[in-house]
Amino acid sequence: MHKLIALSALSLSTTLVLAGCVGGTSVTDPITPSAESASSAVSIVVSTTVLGSVVSDIAFCAEGNDQAVTVVMPVGVDPHDFQPSSAQVASMVSADLVIVNGLGLEEGLLPALDSIGSDGARVLEIGELIDPLPFGASGDEHSEDDDHDDHAEEDHSESGVEEDDHAYGAYDPHFWMDMDRMASAARLIGEEVEALGVEGYAACGEEVAALIEATELGVTDILAGIPDSDRILVTDHDALSYFAESFGFRVIGVVIPGGSTLGEPNSQELAALVSVIGEQGVPAIFGDATLSNEILDVLAAEAGRDVQAVSLFIGSLGGPDSGAEGYEEMMMTNAQRIAQALAR
Repeated sequence: MHKLIALSALSLSTTLVLAGCVGGTSVTDPITPSAESASSAVSIVVSTTVLGSVVSDIAFCAEGNDQAVTVVMPVGVDPHDFQPSSAQVASMVSADLVIVNGLGLEEGLLPALDSIGSDGARVLEIGELIDPLPFGASGDEHSEDDDHDDHAEEDHSESGVEEDDHAYGAYDPHFWMDMDRMASAARLIGEEVEALGVEGYAACGEEVAALIEATELGVTDILAGIPDSDRILVTDHDALSYFAESFGFRVIGVVIPGGSTLGEPNSQELAALVSVIGEQGVPAIFGDATLSNEILDVLAAEAGRDVQAVSLFIGSLGGPDSGAEGYEEMMMTNAQRIAQALAR
Protein backbone atom coordinates (compact mmCIF):
# COMPACT_ATOMS: atom_id res chain seq x y z
CA MET A 1 0.00 0.00 0.00
CA HIS A 2 1.44 3.29 -1.10
CA LYS A 3 1.65 5.96 1.59
CA LEU A 4 2.24 9.66 1.18
CA ILE A 5 5.91 10.11 2.06
CA ALA A 6 8.73 12.54 1.40
CA LEU A 7 6.34 15.49 1.31
CA SER A 8 6.70 18.90 2.88
CA ALA A 9 5.29 18.98 6.40
CA LEU A 10 2.57 21.50 5.57
CA SER A 11 1.45 19.79 2.37
CA LEU A 12 1.48 16.36 4.02
CA SER A 13 -0.65 17.61 6.88
CA THR A 14 -3.12 19.28 4.54
CA THR A 15 -3.39 16.23 2.31
CA LEU A 16 -3.93 13.72 5.09
CA VAL A 17 -6.47 15.85 6.93
CA LEU A 18 -8.46 16.29 3.74
CA ALA A 19 -8.10 12.60 2.92
CA GLY A 20 -9.55 11.84 6.33
CA CYS A 21 -12.63 13.90 5.47
CA VAL A 22 -13.62 12.13 2.28
CA GLY A 23 -14.65 8.63 1.39
CA GLY A 24 -14.47 7.41 4.98
CA THR A 25 -10.68 7.44 4.74
CA SER A 26 -8.54 7.23 7.87
CA VAL A 27 -5.99 9.96 8.55
CA THR A 28 -3.34 7.51 9.70
CA ASP A 29 -4.11 5.01 6.94
CA PRO A 30 -5.42 6.99 3.94
CA ILE A 31 -6.96 3.91 2.28
CA THR A 32 -8.38 1.12 4.40
CA PRO A 33 -9.83 -2.18 3.19
CA SER A 34 -13.54 -1.93 2.48
CA ALA A 35 -15.93 -3.48 4.93
CA GLU A 36 -17.64 -5.01 1.91
CA SER A 37 -14.56 -6.73 0.50
CA ALA A 38 -14.70 -8.42 -2.84
CA SER A 39 -16.03 -11.92 -2.48
CA SER A 40 -13.43 -13.35 -4.82
CA ALA A 41 -10.19 -11.97 -6.14
CA VAL A 42 -9.84 -10.89 -9.74
CA SER A 43 -6.59 -10.97 -11.68
CA ILE A 44 -5.72 -7.56 -13.08
CA VAL A 45 -2.73 -6.78 -15.30
CA VAL A 46 -1.70 -3.12 -15.65
CA SER A 47 0.73 -1.72 -18.19
CA THR A 48 2.51 1.21 -16.48
CA THR A 49 3.81 1.71 -12.96
CA VAL A 50 1.83 4.94 -12.59
CA LEU A 51 -1.49 3.27 -13.35
CA GLY A 52 -0.32 0.27 -11.35
CA SER A 53 -0.01 2.43 -8.24
CA VAL A 54 -3.62 3.60 -8.46
CA VAL A 55 -5.00 0.16 -9.33
CA SER A 56 -3.08 -1.43 -6.47
CA ASP A 57 -4.52 1.12 -4.05
CA ILE A 58 -8.04 0.32 -5.26
CA ALA A 59 -7.39 -3.42 -4.91
CA PHE A 60 -5.96 -2.96 -1.42
CA CYS A 61 -9.02 -1.01 -0.36
CA ALA A 62 -11.41 -3.58 -1.82
CA GLU A 63 -9.68 -6.80 -0.84
CA GLY A 64 -7.07 -5.92 1.77
CA ASN A 65 -4.19 -6.78 -0.57
CA ASP A 66 -2.95 -6.04 -4.05
CA GLN A 67 -1.64 -9.49 -4.90
CA ALA A 68 -4.12 -9.81 -7.74
CA VAL A 69 -2.56 -6.81 -9.52
CA THR A 70 0.39 -7.42 -11.85
CA VAL A 71 2.25 -4.45 -13.33
CA VAL A 72 3.94 -5.31 -16.62
CA MET A 73 6.52 -2.53 -16.75
CA PRO A 74 9.26 -2.32 -14.11
CA VAL A 75 10.04 0.91 -12.29
CA GLY A 76 12.28 3.31 -14.21
CA VAL A 77 11.37 2.10 -17.70
CA ASP A 78 10.23 4.46 -20.45
CA PRO A 79 6.68 3.32 -21.36
CA HIS A 80 7.14 4.48 -24.95
CA ASP A 81 10.07 2.11 -25.42
CA PHE A 82 9.09 -0.95 -23.37
CA GLN A 83 8.92 -4.35 -25.07
CA PRO A 84 6.97 -7.13 -23.27
CA SER A 85 8.24 -10.68 -22.86
CA SER A 86 6.19 -13.65 -24.06
CA ALA A 87 5.43 -14.48 -20.41
CA GLN A 88 4.06 -10.97 -19.83
CA VAL A 89 1.86 -11.24 -22.90
CA ALA A 90 0.59 -14.59 -21.61
CA SER A 91 -0.26 -13.00 -18.25
CA MET A 92 -2.37 -10.41 -20.06
CA VAL A 93 -4.22 -13.07 -22.02
CA SER A 94 -5.13 -14.99 -18.86
CA ALA A 95 -6.10 -11.93 -16.76
CA ASP A 96 -9.68 -11.05 -15.92
CA LEU A 97 -8.93 -7.45 -16.89
CA VAL A 98 -6.03 -5.69 -18.62
CA ILE A 99 -5.75 -1.97 -17.88
CA VAL A 100 -3.62 0.17 -20.18
CA ASN A 101 -3.00 3.87 -20.63
CA GLY A 102 -3.77 3.80 -24.34
CA LEU A 103 -3.57 6.69 -26.84
CA GLY A 104 -0.39 5.13 -28.21
CA LEU A 105 1.68 5.55 -25.03
CA GLU A 106 2.67 1.87 -24.80
CA GLU A 107 4.14 1.77 -28.30
CA GLY A 108 5.93 -1.54 -27.76
CA LEU A 109 2.76 -3.12 -26.39
CA LEU A 110 0.51 -2.27 -29.35
CA PRO A 111 1.04 -5.57 -31.25
CA ALA A 112 0.47 -7.54 -28.03
CA LEU A 113 -2.70 -5.59 -27.25
CA ASP A 114 -4.05 -6.29 -30.72
CA SER A 115 -3.26 -9.97 -30.23
CA ILE A 116 -4.80 -10.38 -26.80
CA GLY A 117 -7.88 -8.45 -27.91
CA SER A 118 -8.33 -10.99 -30.70
CA ASP A 119 -7.97 -13.75 -28.11
CA GLY A 120 -10.88 -12.33 -26.14
CA ALA A 121 -9.03 -10.56 -23.32
CA ARG A 122 -10.92 -7.74 -21.62
CA VAL A 123 -8.89 -4.55 -22.12
CA LEU A 124 -9.68 -1.17 -20.56
CA GLU A 125 -7.93 1.74 -22.30
CA ILE A 126 -8.21 4.63 -19.89
CA GLY A 127 -6.81 7.51 -21.93
CA GLU A 128 -9.61 7.81 -24.46
CA LEU A 129 -12.25 7.91 -21.72
CA ILE A 130 -11.09 11.02 -19.84
CA ASP A 131 -11.36 13.82 -22.43
CA PRO A 132 -7.82 13.62 -23.84
CA LEU A 133 -6.03 16.72 -25.07
CA PRO A 134 -4.89 16.99 -28.68
CA PHE A 135 -1.14 17.27 -29.02
CA GLY A 136 0.20 20.79 -28.71
CA ALA A 137 -2.55 21.93 -26.36
CA SER A 138 -1.68 23.81 -23.18
CA GLY A 139 -3.63 25.45 -20.40
CA ASP A 140 -5.27 28.19 -22.46
CA GLU A 141 -5.65 26.22 -25.69
CA HIS A 142 -8.18 23.61 -24.56
CA SER A 143 -11.44 25.23 -23.62
CA GLU A 144 -14.73 23.79 -22.46
CA ASP A 145 -16.08 24.48 -25.94
CA ASP A 146 -13.47 22.21 -27.53
CA ASP A 147 -14.85 19.52 -29.82
CA HIS A 148 -13.26 16.92 -27.57
CA ASP A 149 -15.41 17.76 -24.54
CA ASP A 150 -17.85 14.99 -25.43
CA HIS A 151 -15.02 12.59 -26.15
CA ALA A 152 -15.55 10.53 -22.99
CA GLU A 153 -19.14 9.83 -24.02
CA GLU A 154 -18.37 8.50 -27.50
CA ASP A 155 -18.79 4.84 -28.34
CA HIS A 156 -15.36 4.02 -29.71
CA SER A 157 -16.36 0.48 -30.62
CA GLU A 158 -18.49 1.98 -33.40
CA SER A 159 -15.99 4.55 -34.60
CA GLY A 160 -13.00 3.05 -36.32
CA VAL A 161 -11.75 6.46 -37.39
CA GLU A 162 -11.47 7.65 -33.78
CA GLU A 163 -9.66 4.49 -32.72
CA ASP A 164 -7.18 4.84 -35.56
CA ASP A 165 -6.56 8.48 -34.66
CA HIS A 166 -5.76 7.48 -31.10
CA ALA A 167 -3.52 4.60 -32.12
CA TYR A 168 -1.41 6.91 -34.26
CA GLY A 169 -1.04 9.68 -31.73
CA ALA A 170 -3.70 12.32 -32.42
CA TYR A 171 -4.17 12.77 -28.68
CA ASP A 172 -1.70 13.29 -25.86
CA PRO A 173 -1.45 10.11 -23.73
CA HIS A 174 0.12 11.73 -20.62
CA PHE A 175 -3.23 12.33 -18.91
CA TRP A 176 -2.01 11.24 -15.43
CA MET A 177 -0.16 14.55 -15.11
CA ASP A 178 -3.62 16.07 -14.55
CA MET A 179 -4.74 14.80 -11.15
CA ASP A 180 -8.43 15.46 -11.84
CA ARG A 181 -8.24 13.16 -14.84
CA MET A 182 -6.40 10.55 -12.79
CA ALA A 183 -9.14 10.73 -10.16
CA SER A 184 -11.66 10.11 -12.93
CA ALA A 185 -9.55 7.16 -14.05
CA ALA A 186 -9.69 5.69 -10.52
CA ARG A 187 -13.48 5.88 -10.58
CA LEU A 188 -13.65 4.27 -14.03
CA ILE A 189 -11.35 1.45 -12.94
CA GLY A 190 -13.38 0.77 -9.82
CA GLU A 191 -16.60 0.62 -11.82
CA GLU A 192 -15.06 -1.64 -14.47
CA VAL A 193 -13.82 -4.19 -11.94
CA GLU A 194 -17.13 -4.12 -10.10
CA ALA A 195 -18.81 -4.92 -13.42
CA LEU A 196 -16.87 -8.19 -13.42
CA GLY A 197 -19.08 -9.30 -10.53
CA VAL A 198 -16.95 -8.48 -7.49
CA GLU A 199 -18.10 -6.10 -4.78
CA GLY A 200 -16.28 -3.19 -3.23
CA TYR A 201 -14.30 -1.90 -6.19
CA ALA A 202 -16.61 0.94 -7.22
CA ALA A 203 -16.63 2.36 -3.69
CA CYS A 204 -12.88 1.94 -3.44
CA GLY A 205 -12.39 3.66 -6.79
CA GLU A 206 -14.25 6.61 -5.30
CA GLU A 207 -12.09 6.48 -2.17
CA VAL A 208 -8.83 6.46 -4.12
CA ALA A 209 -10.14 9.27 -6.34
CA ALA A 210 -10.86 11.32 -3.22
CA LEU A 211 -7.30 10.77 -2.00
CA ILE A 212 -5.91 11.89 -5.36
CA GLU A 213 -8.07 15.03 -5.27
CA ALA A 214 -6.96 15.77 -1.71
CA THR A 215 -3.32 15.35 -2.72
CA GLU A 216 -3.91 17.76 -5.60
CA LEU A 217 -4.55 20.48 -3.04
CA GLY A 218 -1.07 19.86 -1.64
CA VAL A 219 0.43 20.06 -5.14
CA THR A 220 -1.39 23.33 -5.77
CA ASP A 221 -0.10 24.69 -2.46
CA ILE A 222 3.51 23.87 -3.37
CA LEU A 223 3.19 25.57 -6.76
CA ALA A 224 1.37 28.63 -5.41
CA GLY A 225 4.58 30.60 -4.87
CA ILE A 226 5.51 30.60 -8.57
CA PRO A 227 4.40 33.89 -10.19
CA ASP A 228 2.30 33.63 -13.36
CA SER A 229 5.12 35.17 -15.39
CA ASP A 230 7.48 32.37 -14.35
CA ARG A 231 5.08 29.49 -15.02
CA ILE A 232 6.81 28.44 -18.21
CA LEU A 233 8.06 24.96 -19.02
CA VAL A 234 10.62 23.57 -21.47
CA THR A 235 10.68 19.77 -21.58
CA ASP A 236 12.52 16.91 -23.24
CA HIS A 237 9.31 15.67 -24.92
CA ASP A 238 5.72 16.85 -25.04
CA ALA A 239 4.58 15.29 -21.77
CA LEU A 240 3.46 18.19 -19.56
CA SER A 241 0.52 19.71 -21.44
CA TYR A 242 -1.98 18.19 -18.99
CA PHE A 243 0.08 19.44 -16.06
CA ALA A 244 0.25 22.89 -17.65
CA GLU A 245 -3.49 23.05 -18.25
CA SER A 246 -4.30 21.84 -14.75
CA PHE A 247 -1.92 24.03 -12.77
CA GLY A 248 -1.69 27.17 -14.88
CA PHE A 249 1.62 26.79 -16.73
CA ARG A 250 2.66 27.26 -20.37
CA VAL A 251 4.81 24.81 -22.31
CA ILE A 252 6.96 27.03 -24.53
CA GLY A 253 9.23 24.40 -26.04
CA VAL A 254 10.11 20.71 -26.29
CA VAL A 255 13.37 19.05 -27.31
CA ILE A 256 11.84 16.01 -29.04
CA PRO A 257 8.81 16.97 -31.16
CA GLY A 258 5.61 15.06 -30.46
CA GLY A 259 4.62 13.07 -27.43
CA SER A 260 6.93 10.10 -27.88
CA THR A 261 10.46 9.79 -26.56
CA LEU A 262 11.40 7.79 -29.65
CA GLY A 263 11.60 10.80 -31.98
CA GLU A 264 14.76 12.68 -32.88
CA PRO A 265 15.32 16.43 -32.55
CA ASN A 266 16.95 18.23 -35.45
CA SER A 267 19.56 20.96 -35.29
CA GLN A 268 17.23 23.73 -36.48
CA GLU A 269 14.64 22.94 -33.82
CA LEU A 270 17.31 22.81 -31.12
CA ALA A 271 18.74 26.15 -32.22
CA ALA A 272 15.27 27.71 -32.13
CA LEU A 273 14.70 26.26 -28.67
CA VAL A 274 17.99 27.70 -27.40
CA SER A 275 16.82 31.11 -28.64
CA VAL A 276 13.49 30.74 -26.84
CA ILE A 277 15.25 29.78 -23.61
CA GLY A 278 17.42 32.88 -23.82
CA GLU A 279 14.62 35.26 -24.82
CA GLN A 280 12.29 34.04 -22.08
CA GLY A 281 14.96 33.85 -19.40
CA VAL A 282 14.12 30.23 -18.71
CA PRO A 283 15.87 29.09 -15.49
CA ALA A 284 15.29 25.34 -15.92
CA ILE A 285 14.42 22.67 -18.45
CA PHE A 286 12.65 19.51 -17.37
CA GLY A 287 13.22 15.93 -18.43
CA ASP A 288 11.71 12.52 -17.73
CA ALA A 289 13.72 10.57 -15.14
CA THR A 290 13.41 7.45 -17.32
CA LEU A 291 15.60 9.15 -19.94
CA SER A 292 19.16 10.38 -20.02
CA ASN A 293 19.65 14.05 -19.16
CA GLU A 294 22.51 14.31 -21.65
CA ILE A 295 20.60 16.22 -24.31
CA LEU A 296 19.17 18.58 -21.66
CA ASP A 297 22.65 19.26 -20.32
CA VAL A 298 23.86 20.09 -23.84
CA LEU A 299 20.86 22.34 -24.41
CA ALA A 300 21.45 24.14 -21.10
CA ALA A 301 25.10 24.67 -22.01
CA GLU A 302 24.15 25.99 -25.46
CA ALA A 303 21.81 28.50 -23.86
CA GLY A 304 24.94 30.17 -22.48
CA ARG A 305 23.52 30.96 -19.07
CA ASP A 306 22.84 29.25 -15.77
CA VAL A 307 20.04 26.88 -16.80
CA GLN A 308 19.31 23.80 -14.70
CA ALA A 309 18.41 20.39 -16.17
CA VAL A 310 15.82 18.95 -13.76
CA SER A 311 14.52 15.37 -13.77
CA LEU A 312 10.83 14.74 -13.11
CA PHE A 313 9.00 11.46 -12.59
CA ILE A 314 6.74 11.32 -15.63
CA GLY A 315 6.74 7.96 -17.43
CA SER A 316 7.39 5.85 -14.35
CA LEU A 317 7.34 5.86 -10.58
CA GLY A 318 10.67 6.05 -8.79
CA GLY A 319 12.49 3.38 -6.84
CA PRO A 320 12.85 3.10 -3.05
CA ASP A 321 13.62 6.39 -1.28
CA SER A 322 13.00 8.35 -4.48
CA GLY A 323 10.00 10.22 -3.09
CA ALA A 324 7.99 8.85 -6.01
CA GLU A 325 7.12 5.31 -4.90
CA GLY A 326 3.39 5.90 -5.47
CA TYR A 327 1.33 8.18 -7.70
CA GLU A 328 0.47 10.76 -5.05
CA GLU A 329 4.07 10.94 -3.82
CA MET A 330 5.29 11.25 -7.40
CA MET A 331 3.11 14.27 -8.10
CA MET A 332 4.11 15.97 -4.85
CA THR A 333 7.81 15.40 -5.55
CA ASN A 334 7.45 16.73 -9.10
CA ALA A 335 5.72 19.85 -7.75
CA GLN A 336 8.53 20.41 -5.26
CA ARG A 337 11.20 20.08 -7.97
CA ILE A 338 9.38 22.43 -10.32
CA ALA A 339 8.80 25.00 -7.60
CA GLN A 340 12.45 24.91 -6.54
CA ALA A 341 13.71 25.15 -10.12
CA LEU A 342 11.49 28.11 -11.06
CA ALA A 343 12.04 30.04 -7.83
CA ARG A 344 13.58 33.43 -8.51
